[in-house]
Amino acid sequence: MSVDTLTSIKVFRTVVELGSFVAAAERLDLSNAMVSRHVMHVEQRVGVRLLNRNSRTLSLTEAGRLYFERCKTILDDLETTELELGSFGGAPRGTLRVTAPTWAAGQRWADLLAEYRSRCPEVVVDMSFEDRIVDLVEEGYDLALRAARSPDALPPGLIARPVRPANFYLAGSRDYLKRKGTPKSPEDLAHHDFVAVGNMSSLSFVSESGRSEVPIRVVLRYRSIGGVANAVAAGIGLAPVPALMFEDPHFRDVLVPVVTGHSLAEVTMYLVYLSRKYVPLKIRTFVDFIIESASRIRLPNPNVAVTPPSLKRAS
Repeated sequence: MSVDTLTSIKVFRTVVELGSFVAAAERLDLSNAMVSRHVMHVEQRVGVRLLNRNSRTLSLTEAGRLYFERCKTILDDLETTELELGSFGGAPRGTLRVTAPTWAAGQRWADLLAEYRSRCPEVVVDMSFEDRIVDLVEEGYDLALRAARSPDALPPGLIARPVRPANFYLAGSRDYLKRKGTPKSPEDLAHHDFVAVGNMSSLSFVSESGRSEVPIRVVLRYRSIGGVANAVAAGIGLAPVPALMFEDPHFRDVLVPVVTGHSLAEVTMYLVYLSRKYVPLKIRTFVDFIIESASRIRLPNPNVAVTPPSLKRAS
């Protein structure tokens, strides 16, 4: 099987940037043997060794450092030129890698993806739902959907387009509220158990007098909001959950909003992508579509839609 030189150069660059043949193989969806073959092809073509490698370490030779810097510049210029030409017209195409929080993996998001596909059928959206901060450059993602209180809370060097507010409501299960009572104010929360996402140790409430931080007694921690909602539904404790959870059939008759007279500090959903001169058409069309579609979506307000629980109903 013949080896394409341009592809081999791209593989070489990825190996150097990731510092590993194995990591490059995973990123490029190639076998380890194929990655090695591409690197060997480049070395044979230029007639010098570019990498020093053994079972543990990987380093550039002096010639390798020069070659890497030159080929990186050439590949960047080629990508920029392709993006510039693509901006003149044509249909968006290619694979679009998107990461989003786990609680977004519901029917609403699937409906949006279906509508986007009908508009841009040549774009394959590769979705990943995970509750962690993904490094877009290191992990090869094009876009991230992230919740933050302000764009200043997001990593620097990225474009952050606001999509819409992401409303969270403090909730408990009917069973838990029957056993522990229903808190009415932030002060009542000192007597309650909480399920936390990540390292959360307090709740932020906003009112006309400003923002206040209320410490909470955490009895269980999850690394995903979906896990938090399930733990709340199981009656373990209270937790802030996204508004979307209240319309999920699994939680609709289980989760109940509490402390409804006080608002949690609002966060905003942002679409985040790398800052560059020419934004690929697949990214631009997806961002514009999501922002346009989000303005048409009405999220549930459980403070209005759900009647505070009757403890008899929970029995």
